[in-house]
Amino acid sequence: MTRKLLASLAMTTALTVPALAQDRAAVLDTYADIAEAAYGDSLATAKALQEAVAALVADPSDATLAAARTAWIKARVPYQQTEVYRFGNAIVDDWEGKVNAWPLDEGLIDYVDATYGGATDENEYAALNVIATPAFTLSGEEIDAAEITPELIAETLHEADEVEANVASGYHAIEFLLWGQDLNGTEHGAGDRPWTDYAQGADCTGGNCDRRAAYLTAATELLVSDLEWMAGQWAEGGDARAAVTGDEVAGLTAMLTGMGSLSYGEQAGERMKLGVMLNDPEEEHDCFSDNTHNSHYYDGLGIRNVYFGEYVGADGTVTSGPSLSELVASIDPEVDAALRADINATMGELGQLKAAAEAGYSYDQMLARGNAGGEALIMAAVEALVNQTRSIERAVTALELDQIAVEGSDSLDNPDAVFQ
Repeated sequence: MTRKLLASLAMTTALTVPALAQDRAAVLDTYADIAEAAYGDSLATAKALQEAVAALVADPSDATLAAARTAWIKARVPYQQTEVYRFGNAIVDDWEGKVNAWPLDEGLIDYVDATYGGATDENEYAALNVIATPAFTLSGEEIDAAEITPELIAETLHEADEVEANVASGYHAIEFLLWGQDLNGTEHGAGDRPWTDYAQGADCTGGNCDRRAAYLTAATELLVSDLEWMAGQWAEGGDARAAVTGDEVAGLTAMLTGMGSLSYGEQAGERMKLGVMLNDPEEEHDCFSDNTHNSHYYDGLGIRNVYFGEYVGADGTVTSGPSLSELVASIDPEVDAALRADINATMGELGQLKAAAEAGYSYDQMLARGNAGGEALIMAAVEALVNQTRSIERAVTALELDQIAVEGSDSLDNPDAVFQ
């Protein structure tokens, strides 16, 4: 699949007919259409995950747990391609923490290994284990958690005590409940939660299997609800669509801010180089499932989708239209050609990283101290993302958009600060 997709990327490097500068509105319509399609696919795959979770809870087994894990991995594919809509779109940025916040102090949710530790000065609830704790005190208030509901997760537990690491909802909370902790360090292997953690009666492991099932069910229901809301924001009449199509400068600013900030500070910096500097598998984006290589790849593909004006959906449906690339080419063909080449180079490097992981060389192993080969694989992608960002900045200049600020990262801009 990776080789086929990379071949497809290489074949689409030729320029299409450039759009005139006055076609900015059409470019913004394409941007909104791609968002609607990608969030729609995210919702559809989350519903498929919900069905798989229901099957696991109804009949726990190796097979139903494996099916739920597969559904989770499939759900990540379209969602990661939406992350390019962050940073520039306030409506997305204000919402995103509900569904994709990381890293998390997983001890808030469920049992953890003894090496995990307990409460800390930074997070009093790092090892609360709400699944085993039907009543507790939170910020001086007595909390009745006898029934685990989407409302309890969203309104009480998520970012409890205003601590960002108290991630109680979204993809990564569900990931933890499906895989459990990855205790392999920088050795190969993901989390290995047994299916019996959802078994009822005497077969139950980990304790509180009924409450664990209730939490997983509620968290998945909440994910579907949150994605339904965001998909609606990009449909005709939605607030997010209106914000980007109603003001051409604001819309183009959102596009390029999202591309640049995801490319540079978020992906190249916080998600990739920081982990290399710390040699820490806890810095993996999908750390319980060892799916990080896919998260990185589809983040990169999301940037490409926005610039090239084309998105291929989960069922093969193509959403496309007048592109930002065509708009830039109508003003400065050299800037456009350079950015297209840089984006394709980035996808090549991310594809190499993805292919290596799928061949058994896991991202955990690449992060190991002294692993020059693994570091080289990751840093080649980091450097490509940085180069790509510089070309994005040149496109900003060509379009005369002077209000764009690309998010940075200490790992890129001030490496010494990482160790202070």
